[in-house]
Amino acid sequence: MKNILQLVWMVPVLPLIGFLINGLFRKQLSKPLVSLVGCLSVLSSFVISVLIFLDVKNGHTGVVNYFDFISVGKLHIPFAFQADQLSALWLLVVTGVGFLIHLYSTAYMKDEEPQHYARYFAYLNLFVFSMLLLILGANFVIMFIGWEGVGLCSYLLIGFWFKNNEYGNAAKKAFIMNRIGDLGFLLAIFWMVLKLGTVTYHTGDNTGVFDLVSKLSTFDITGITLLLFVGATGKSAQIPLYTWLPDAMAGPTPVSALIHAATMVTAGIYMIARSNILYTLAPVTQTVVAVIGLATALLAATIALKQNDIKKVLAYSTVSQLGYMFLGLGVGAYTGAVFHVMTHAFFKALLFLGAGSVIHAMHHEQDIRNMGGLKKKLPITHLTFLIGCIAIAGIPPFSGFFSKDEILAAAYANNPIYWYLGVAGALMTAFYMFRLYATTFLGQFRGTEEQKHHLHESPLSMTFPLIVLAILAALAGFVGVPEVLMPNSHALGEFLAPIFADSAKHAHAHHLDHSTEYVLMAVSVIGAAIAIIYAIFRFTRKPDLQEATGFGKVLADKWYVDEFYNGIIVRPLNWLGKFLNTYIEKGLIDWVVNGVGRSVNYLSRQVRLVQSGQVGSYVLLMVLSILVFFVIQFFLKK
Repeated sequence: MKNILQLVWMVPVLPLIGFLINGLFRKQLSKPLVSLVGCLSVLSSFVISVLIFLDVKNGHTGVVNYFDFISVGKLHIPFAFQADQLSALWLLVVTGVGFLIHLYSTAYMKDEEPQHYARYFAYLNLFVFSMLLLILGANFVIMFIGWEGVGLCSYLLIGFWFKNNEYGNAAKKAFIMNRIGDLGFLLAIFWMVLKLGTVTYHTGDNTGVFDLVSKLSTFDITGITLLLFVGATGKSAQIPLYTWLPDAMAGPTPVSALIHAATMVTAGIYMIARSNILYTLAPVTQTVVAVIGLATALLAATIALKQNDIKKVLAYSTVSQLGYMFLGLGVGAYTGAVFHVMTHAFFKALLFLGAGSVIHAMHHEQDIRNMGGLKKKLPITHLTFLIGCIAIAGIPPFSGFFSKDEILAAAYANNPIYWYLGVAGALMTAFYMFRLYATTFLGQFRGTEEQKHHLHESPLSMTFPLIVLAILAALAGFVGVPEVLMPNSHALGEFLAPIFADSAKHAHAHHLDHSTEYVLMAVSVIGAAIAIIYAIFRFTRKPDLQEATGFGKVLADKWYVDEFYNGIIVRPLNWLGKFLNTYIEKGLIDWVVNGVGRSVNYLSRQVRLVQSGQVGSYVLLMVLSILVFFVIQFFLKK
């Protein structure tokens, strides 16, 4: 406890200091110094996070209160950090993967002008600070501050190359769609204040939100959890607020890795996992979470089947994998969802950084139809990317197998239909990822001669993070080996048990017999293996080089969801804006305001005529004024 009290505040503050130094002195600092400040601040946070994790593992958890943030009447909201099993695990993932992305960025962004290079690292540091604030907050208000911070930073990083209007539009889209979800989160906070008078998770005198859940009616709990889930659909890109995430590819590739792997998109999962007792007591909300998550997983997977932009495939893959995490949360598999967050952070960051290495070698080419045969020229990128593909496909013993299997097993125990649909999504995942792999790295090179001549492996500062992430993607699953394969070996489950203890008391546990689990594992693994083999043979020999037709075009055009939103929301709002601007703003308000101005000008011109400069006129006016004064006085006396 002593270590936590002394060190926990430093975890978010160090990246904040890095942001201030690089941001305020961006015109004075050299690129090497900017890199050192940006990377060292996050690395230092990672080291401290490791110490906190070890202390928490030894049983030392607690809340550290720094000062009263809001104190109005009976409402007291402290600025406090909570160090426990869930926050300690998330700290490791965010700071660890975040540092690797910072290190990778030093080479990937080296061609930027010094001022913009420093601005980029300042934004990255601020992003990490905001995410750490979200994780460490001991109440929903501090979480919300970090929540809004990552939303702001996503806007700044997605639109980093702000001179490109399309990139700016993508940044605005992300910002606006997240604000829609954030309104739900904010209303949930107000509801908790109204009913409980607090937003703190736990307190020493048992007056926190999770301590007082018995005082909430079923309607209250359902309403609060649904509103929190609305917030989660925005941050974690679930139906209907998912369309911003693929467009977020407008930012630099390391930004895509940061947003899509370990930070912003996992905020919704963290918030629901933190609020697990509320969701366990709201079965209606859990069903909604599971159904929306599964629908998102399937929809995004179908879209990814026909995408040709290497980053767009990975973006829709992220949306799909987030759907699986919400499926896990919805069926009460909180540990499985958190487990998948961790493994996904490793293999998805690996895949995005691997894609960045390919784009770097191909001189910013992102269309996989113009690639092929990169295996020999980019050996490290190829091998690490392959490991990431195997992990996300759920092939044992790679990490994705263990975390996805835990979610699917819980889904089957809750409702077999969830499992059938979940396995269908998993098979599509294996297929489209190895379509991407085969089209990019196997077969013949299909780019230009100039691109072929300049193909080369990325520098060490880019390949080192790839190697570290590949090792984690391959081995991280062993912290959560299922009971059926190795008894008492789910270290992550044991570690997180105190966080989900209250939920376990209220949940209706569904247990599968070992033979059923073996069958479920075998079906999903064999199905994924068949999809992988077919994709490799199919797309190595004959990649999709033509534009999609028929139903394939519907998938390539993303089910026309963006067009649908444009038709029913964006265009009507634009029309309403033009109407208000033309007829209300200019036709009425401006007419009234300008009319007042014209009236004043007219009266001023008339009154100015009195100031003629002739003494006789002034004497006449004085006499007339005195006469009027006496007449008024005379009649008033009467």
